Amino acid sequence: MTNVRPLTATDKPEWVRLWRAYLAFYQTELSPEIYDTYFERLLGDDPQDFHGLIAEVDGKPVGLAHYVFHRHGWKVENTCYLQDVYADLNVRGQGVGRALIEAVYSEADIANAPSVYWLTQDFNAQARKLYDRVGTLSPFIKYTRPL
Repeated sequence: MTNVRPLTATDKPEWVRLWRAYLAFYQTELSPEIYDTYFERLLGDDPQDFHGLIAEVDGKPVGLAHYVFHRHGWKVENTCYLQDVYADLNVRGQGVGRALIEAVYSEADIANAPSVYWLTQDFNAQARKLYDRVGTLSPFIKYTRPL
């Protein structure tokens, strides 16, 4: 059974392992400074910063989620952006991703932010099977500023 709980300072080594694997999936590498800064923000108490969750199976960290609440121009209440969700390869298909997303849904409900959204790449077929069950695909297309 999957247990999802808030990230703690003692989770850093396992969080680094999980986040590194998540970033590798997206063919991304970041500097140690980014890891340190992001982890500090995940543990901070600034409501503008991200929050972190860890999923455990048999007491071993096997997944993570990072989310943030922000204002929305069309709503009175905040909305919730689920930036990162990841489950170890060896636990895929065992409900870890679903448990993490549902935990974010619960945190959003507590914060009176009923709207939760996230992005994924079109080639992320395995995760999209889950996302199609726990969310609704939007028709939006993302554009970014060229660098």
